[in-house]
Amino acid sequence: MASLKRFDPDIYRAILNETKREHENLELIASENFVSEAVLEAQGSVLTNKYAEGYPHARWYNGCHNVDTVEEIAVERAKKIFGAEHVNVQPHSGTQANMVIYFAMLKPGDTVLAMDLACGGHLSHGHPHNFSGKFYKIVPYGVSRETETIDYDQVQALAKEHRPKMILAGASAYPRLIDFKRFRQIADSVGAFLFVDIAHIAGLVAAGLHQNPVEYAEFVSSTTHKTMRGPRGGFIMCRRQFAKMIDSNVFPGLQGGPLMHVIAAKAVCFKEALSPEFKSYQKRILKNCKAFASEMARLGYRIVAGGTDTHLFLVDLTSKNITGKEAAAVLDRAGITVNKNLIPYDKQSPFVTSGVRIGTPAVTTRGMKEPEMRFIAQLIDRVLSEPTSERVLDEVRKEVKKLVNRFPLYKNLIKRLKNS
Repeated sequence: MASLKRFDPDIYRAILNETKREHENLELIASENFVSEAVLEAQGSVLTNKYAEGYPHARWYNGCHNVDTVEEIAVERAKKIFGAEHVNVQPHSGTQANMVIYFAMLKPGDTVLAMDLACGGHLSHGHPHNFSGKFYKIVPYGVSRETETIDYDQVQALAKEHRPKMILAGASAYPRLIDFKRFRQIADSVGAFLFVDIAHIAGLVAAGLHQNPVEYAEFVSSTTHKTMRGPRGGFIMCRRQFAKMIDSNVFPGLQGGPLMHVIAAKAVCFKEALSPEFKSYQKRILKNCKAFASEMARLGYRIVAGGTDTHLFLVDLTSKNITGKEAAAVLDRAGITVNKNLIPYDKQSPFVTSGVRIGTPAVTTRGMKEPEMRFIAQLIDRVLSEPTSERVLDEVRKEVKKLVNRFPLYKNLIKRLKNS
C-alpha cells in the first residue's frame, strides 16, 4: 500500500488500524469472517475499472472478454457447489439478492409468509421499515415458546389461513437446523413459491453439513461472506425456468454495472469452497460452536433453543441482570466482539435486547479449536460477572492479546503495521 500511504495517509492509517483491530480482537459476530489473501488480491484488482452492464457475451460495453471469463467461472463454480440449475452472481448484497426475488415473483401487496425478526429472521424478511415490509403483506411465523425452534405446524396453519404467494425460509439468528423439505410440503399445500435465504448457513450447505434447499426451493439467495468466507456480496440460485426473470430483475431491474472486482473475489471464494480443506473448516466451525455453547451453559448462561446445530448460538442474559446492549459494549472494551440480539419473545426493545449472538466462523478461520472456545467463554463470563471492574477488563484484554498472538491474522499486513 505504498502509493496509498504517500497519497492519502489518513485512509492508509485507518486501514492499518482496522487491520490491527481485527488481529487483536476476538471476532465473534456470526455474520463476519476473514477472507483469504487471494480474495483480498482479487477484490483489490484492476477489474474495478471495468464497466460490464449486462451478462457475459451480451454486454452494453465493449472490452468485456476478460470479465466475461471471470463471471462465467464464478457462475459455474457456484452451480457445482450447490447443484443449482441457474446462478446469478451480480447482486451487490444479500438484501439486494432478496429484493430481486421479491420483485421478480411478486406484485406490491402480495402476501409473504416469513420468519419474524424477533425469532431470528432478517430485516429483508418483512421488517416494516424495510422495503419488504413496505411493499408486501408480511405474515410472520415464529418459534415455539417451549422449544424456541420453528413451529412447523404453526407455519402450516398460517399458510392455510393466509394463502401466501411466497413462503420465505431462512434466518439470521436461528441456531438450529431448518427443515426445507417440510417447508416445500407446506408451500405445495397452498400453491406458494418457496424462497430460501441461506446467507448465514451457505458454507455449511456447501460442505454438506446442512440440508441443501436448492433441491426443494424455486429460489435460493445467499451472501458470499459469513460462513462462505468470501467478499461481501450476494448471489441468487433458481430453477432454470425462472432464469430470465431473475436476470432481468438484477439488470436492468435493480442494478447497473456489476462490481467485477467483487465477482472475481466471489469466484475465488467459490474455488476455496470446492476444496477438501473447506469442508474440514466447516466441520471445525460446528465443533467449536457446540463446545462454546456448552461451556457457556456450564457457566450458568441459558442458551436459546437449548444449544446449536450451526455456526451460531444465542445467549439469554436475563438472569445475569445485564442487557445485550450493555454486554456487547463492555465485551468490546475487553477485545471481544459480539452483537446484541433479541431472544424469542424478548421483553426488551430491539435497540436494547436481552441477549447476545455468538458465532465461531472468524475464530475458526484463525485456527482456534475447542480448548480456545472454552477459554473464550470463561473470559466472557469474567467480564459479564463484573462488568464495571476496570481491573477485570484490563486482565481480560491482556489474556485476549496473548491468545490472538498465538493465532495471527494477515501476517504480512501485521508486519507492515509494526514497521510503519
